[in-house]
Amino acid sequence: MHMADALLSPTVGVALWGASAGTIAYCSQKVSTEMDSGKVPLMGVLGAFIFAAQMINFTIPVTGSSGHLGGGLILTILLGPYAAFLTIASVLVVQALFFADGGLLALGCNIFNLGFFPAFIAYPLIYKKIIGREPTSAKITAASIVAAVIGLQMGAFGVVLETVFSGISALPFLTFVAMMQPIHLAIGIVEGVVTAAVVSFVYKARPEIIQSTLELSPMGSHPMRNILLAFLVMAMLMGGFVSRFASKNPDGLEWSITKVTGKVGMKGPEQGLHATLTALQEKIALLPDYSFRKNSELRKEESKPEAAQPFQKTEAKKTEDQKNLAGTSVAGLVGGTMTLGIAFLIGFALKRRRLPQRIVLS
Repeated sequence: MHMADALLSPTVGVALWGASAGTIAYCSQKVSTEMDSGKVPLMGVLGAFIFAAQMINFTIPVTGSSGHLGGGLILTILLGPYAAFLTIASVLVVQALFFADGGLLALGCNIFNLGFFPAFIAYPLIYKKIIGREPTSAKITAASIVAAVIGLQMGAFGVVLETVFSGISALPFLTFVAMMQPIHLAIGIVEGVVTAAVVSFVYKARPEIIQSTLELSPMGSHPMRNILLAFLVMAMLMGGFVSRFASKNPDGLEWSITKVTGKVGMKGPEQGLHATLTALQEKIALLPDYSFRKNSELRKEESKPEAAQPFQKTEAKKTEDQKNLAGTSVAGLVGGTMTLGIAFLIGFALKRRRLPQRIVLS
């Protein structure tokens, strides 16, 4: 559900940049004063885990579409809403800057859609109401699925509103929303099931992590080495290996646009802010489209209608496919490591900034 710049006007894009920046500033202040410092390493490994998880698109049967985890609800349940928003923002910034996944103009929209709704609406108003003060496996499953579905529905509707208010595409509101909401319902159910599995795993291994977030209380001095190592290993396996088997079908947003317009993808304005940000992103991206730069450029050329040729699995084609898979693995490992480092440093810096004040008060 990563929006591209082609869907947005500068006005809407900049407005959502402002909304996301303001929320980041607010969350930073909250994390520096309220979050248990024991969860700072967890921010890092969970950031890497969500980065890797978002690389794995799963097929939605019958539709010809695919989806991937948003991850905002998992982060919120384990970290709390403020640290979760900062962590998902870290994931999306790394994706946009270094992998050209989601536009730079659209970055504010993507952070808001994938971070705000699960952290500040789905979690406090739905998940916590269902889970209560005494979590059980049944409550965790029900709360995760319902909250994930509603959070993703709101995010998908946000994409529709931001696109329509921008007024630079030919996507009519009713037709677009009729495509977006049902496909993201299916994706939301899968996300809910995965969220329930991850949360249940953590609750059985380290229930104090879940309880501290629910009760807004310190987690204590329990060692976290095993849980940190588990998420780190899962992130490396998903990013470095499982991502090779991700579905090639278009994601829910791309699929919806194709269904509405009859065309694959949309082309943004070739002048002004759109062109400037596109050129900047092309220069910055280390591994565009999660592949080596030459392979990414070749795939773009091959995807053009005029380049379509009868399928032939030549030795050269096999070699190119192997390079693409290698690029995906490298991108998964590099991106996960970068996200881990950024999220950890954010948490560490915010907690350290507060330390002198605590010393004075004591």
